[in-house]
Formats: sequence, structure tokens, C-alpha cells
Amino acid sequence: MVDVLLGLQWGDEGKGKIVDYFAGKYDIIARFQGGPNAGHTLYVNGQKVVLHTIPSGVFHGNTLNLIGNGVVLDPVTFRKECQKVAEMGIDLSQNLFIAEKTHIIVPTHRALDKASELSKGQEKIGSTLKGIGPAYMDKTGRNGLRVGDVLRSDFRQQYEKLKAKHLQLLANYNFEEDIAEWENEFWEAVEFLSKMNIVNGEYWLNGNLKAGKKVLAEGAQGSMLDVDFGTYPFVTSSNTISAGVCTGLGIAPKWIAEVIGVTKAYCTRVGSGPFPTELEDETGERLRQAGHEFGATTGRPRRCGWIDLVALDYTCMLSGVTQLVMTKSDVLDEFDTVSACTAYSIDGQTSREMPFNICGAPIQPVLENFPGWSEPTAKSERYDALPLEMKKFLSFVEDYLKVPVKYVSNGPGRDQILEK
Repeated sequence: MVDVLLGLQWGDEGKGKIVDYFAGKYDIIARFQGGPNAGHTLYVNGQKVVLHTIPSGVFHGNTLNLIGNGVVLDPVTFRKECQKVAEMGIDLSQNLFIAEKTHIIVPTHRALDKASELSKGQEKIGSTLKGIGPAYMDKTGRNGLRVGDVLRSDFRQQYEKLKAKHLQLLANYNFEEDIAEWENEFWEAVEFLSKMNIVNGEYWLNGNLKAGKKVLAEGAQGSMLDVDFGTYPFVTSSNTISAGVCTGLGIAPKWIAEVIGVTKAYCTRVGSGPFPTELEDETGERLRQAGHEFGATTGRPRRCGWIDLVALDYTCMLSGVTQLVMTKSDVLDEFDTVSACTAYSIDGQTSREMPFNICGAPIQPVLENFPGWSEPTAKSERYDALPLEMKKFLSFVEDYLKVPVKYVSNGPGRDQILEK
């Protein structure tokens, strides 16, 4: 069967560490969507590692890893990432596979991303400028290049044809970018990519499932960034909810078993877009500093606020979440009072539903306050040993969402996860 692990907020929930924790229980870790704007942070032998494209099970010797067709892959970023992982003694020729239908980010995708974002002025999305959105646009526009294409003798001609189209689009923006250096890196990286294990992803994965292998599907970004159901238009370019697993890996819904949702004990968001519980005050800054809330990929400071149970209930519903992992619980240790949003007040009406146009809605969060806990949660070695007030907070979250919080992460270490 396939278990799914995905983020339930706006990304940065700590999914990398959680996938790493679970990876030893699975034969295969498969990434099903997103691009190198995702940064999954792991701590391996005390060393911080940020993965952008490679699945987070790569440091487990007996686990195979698949980059699925729902991902968009930047060969340059991928090559650099592979080199860093290889320096840590990991033999990627044995445990990393790439679906041949995975789409490729080319240098002009990055230029288009930059031109598009600049043209929006004050309405910019907050793109990481990695070329991800334009790559997905070419995918749906039936113009894209795929990993399997790099093995074809006419790949360079295909590339030049796509590049010419992009240059026309850039001219419409009155935008120029010198991509010569990007292209040199790109062709070196394409040569590297062509020597990797490129497989027919859907047959490879279904064959392993029929052979009884256990698979964990790893999501990127967060559910509230889903292109259909997120805070549109401030969203990513792919389906980040569990439905994206089937199209992003080429498997049928019958294979999906558990859906494990990851949420922080509070909320963060990088970039623009609505954030109902955002704290633009001293409390928000305390959360940012205590949680070291700066983007793993961009280094940008994350916007911080209290946990939003309205949004969590929504994303649990969309993905059919069966169990929850709460990360960064220890960040709340220093607060005398902890809050949770239980409803939205919009124009005097209270609701527990996500509005159609959250960007235009004058939302006031309805907050429930809880007493803080005086002892550090990082010292707890069992779930039962967590501070009493924190367990009351967790019980409230469970009762509201009707989903059990089965795991609590109480520190950055690989072993700092408590199972209920």
C-alpha cells in the first residue's frame, strides 16, 4: 500500500524530518509534486541538510527513492544537491530513481518567472523565482520537456524550439536576462542527469506495489498552497493535497492507505497572500525567533501566527487525513498563553468554513486561549510525559479536527519525536 505524508498549512511544517523519521518503515519514498522551491530540512549525524528535489528517505540505506512525474526538476539544482548528498557517503546510483515523465525546468523558465513577478508590482505572488510556475505552464500548455527527452538525439533541437518561444514571451514583457551562464550550467547538469536511473515511473512503482513493497508518498509545499483549493492566486502550481499522489506518481486510488498530515503547533507563511492568524507584533516576532523561522530555500523571514484550526479542518477534509503529526511544539514553551483560531468572523458572521475568496475577505480570527506550560517539552522522552497543559492543548486540537495527534515533535533532532 501507499501511505501519504503531506503538509497541512502553507508549507514549512517540518515534513523533511518527519519523512526521515518514517522512512525506515518503508521500502520506497516517492516525491509526487512540486519543484526546488521546497526545502526539506534534515539533521543527519548532527549535520543540517536541506533537500530540494531528492526524496527525504535518501539517507536510509535500504530505502529506494523515486522522483515522480508530478515533480518539475531543475537539472542544475538537482546536480548540486546530488553532489552534496554523495559527499555524505550516499550512493545515489543505487537508491535514487527518476520518472521519465518528470518535467524539466530550463533557464528561460527562470527568466520568465522573474519577468512575470516583476510585472505584477504590488500584486506579486511571492514566487521564489526558480522557474517552477512557468515549467508547469508549459506542462499544461503541452510544450514542456521531460526527463526522458534528455536521452533523445534531438533533445538540443527541442530545447532551442522551447527557448525561442520563451524569448518571444520575454520580449512581450520588455524584459531581458543574460542566461548564457545559466545555459552553460544547464548543459553540464543535463549530461549528469542523463546518467541517472531514469525509469518508466508508473510501471516501476506499480510493479513494486504488486511485489508487496511499502511506499510513502512525500508531498512538498503545503495544502493551503494547492493550486485548486489553496489561497488562490497566492498558491503553488501543483496539487499539494493527497489527490495529487495518483496523478503525480501514476497509481490508482485503491493503493492509498494512511494519510499522515503534518502541522506546526502554530502557523507560518513565506511570501505574499492571506494569513488570518498572522501576528504582526512582538508575539509574532517571538515565534519567529524561537522557531528560527527563516526559509530553508530562500532564507526569507517567515510570517508567524497562532495555529489556524479552520484551515486545518479544511485541509484534513480535502486529503482524508487519518493521523496528525504536530511539529515544533517546543517553540511554544516560552509563552504564558497559547492561542488557536477556532472560527472566522467575516462582516459580523461567524463561520468554520473557508470562504471562496479568502484574499478579499475581511477575516477576524476567533481565538481560544490556553494556559502555557512552564516546563520544556524537549525534556519529555514519552508522549505521556509531556506537560499537562500541553496535553490539554493537543486534546482540544484532536476534538476540533476529529483526527488523532499521533506524533509530537519536541525538538529538531531526528529522535525528538514522541508517539502517542
